Amino acid sequence: MTTSTEPSTATDVLAAAREQVLERGEGLSQQQVFAVLQLGEDRLTELLGLAHEVRMRWCGPEVEVEGIVSVKTGGCPEDCHFCSQSGRFESPVRSVWLDIPGLVEAAKQTAATGATEFCIVAAVRGPDARLMSQVRAGIEAIRAEPATAGINIACSLGMLTQAQVDELAAMGVHRYNHNLETARSHFGSVVTTHTWQERAETLRMVREAGMEVCCGGIMGMGETVEQRAEFAVQLAALEPDEVPMNFLIPQPGTPYEDYDVLAGPEALRTVAAFRLALPRTVLRFAGGRELTLGDLGAEQGMLGGINAIIVGNYLTNLGRPAQADLDMLTELHMPIKALNETL
Repeated sequence: MTTSTEPSTATDVLAAAREQVLERGEGLSQQQVFAVLQLGEDRLTELLGLAHEVRMRWCGPEVEVEGIVSVKTGGCPEDCHFCSQSGRFESPVRSVWLDIPGLVEAAKQTAATGATEFCIVAAVRGPDARLMSQVRAGIEAIRAEPATAGINIACSLGMLTQAQVDELAAMGVHRYNHNLETARSHFGSVVTTHTWQERAETLRMVREAGMEVCCGGIMGMGETVEQRAEFAVQLAALEPDEVPMNFLIPQPGTPYEDYDVLAGPEALRTVAAFRLALPRTVLRFAGGRELTLGDLGAEQGMLGGINAIIVGNYLTNLGRPAQADLDMLTELHMPIKALNETL
């Protein structure tokens, strides 16, 4: 059922979004996001243009650049169906630990790109004492390295206890990433070894501890268009500081190895719709954009609501060379967010 304040047709939803989101900074409702996601390709340019205006109005022109590195890769006990790092699947990724010098070198390479964020990631259900010790030592070593002076350190270590949240906050972790991955109604089809609510509880504790919240998901995992709209407003309700936008890379040996790659126009439409649901949030291009969008699509996304980007490689997949993304930002006249603005 619709009301006079929530347009139900594709012809008027962008007009409503211009007044509601662009002028007032209020994100779209689930019904409105669904209407945007149903727009035809003939409206895509108009949609991307509006999303870019919203990004510029409420976030500004700067782009936040981030690098990521895995301190513990593979061998994860969870069954996230998209992930080649799960120990439950016949995927080629096997358990590997990165030593402290390797972690510092990755941070130095990230800092050299001009990035303001460096994220330490581990493929685990949640961190044990060994991993927490490794992270602590890694952060201390990165902070002692002159070439990484001042870079913000983020972590993504799975589900946390309150004691672990407090410990990470005491280490000075700037932002914690824990993706909800997909709409709550679809989560049980993607993961069975833990729940959406367990992930949400970690995010609650992270927020209350004073760390920034980074939470996004993966598009193209068999969710319906309605569920994408649901996911957008569920993320908006969290008021996250950052939302990574990933697109499924069908990984060999996983349950999703035969899934189709999301079509470029559909991915761009989704990016723009999420911007209209989250007008003030850092919206970051993450895994799968190269496969789904290619170089031209990446530029369209940067002009369609995206205001952050991961440069270099991902956890188990190659990305574009960092310099290629930096050159793209230069060509688009998008300044990289300065480090002193994030401290």
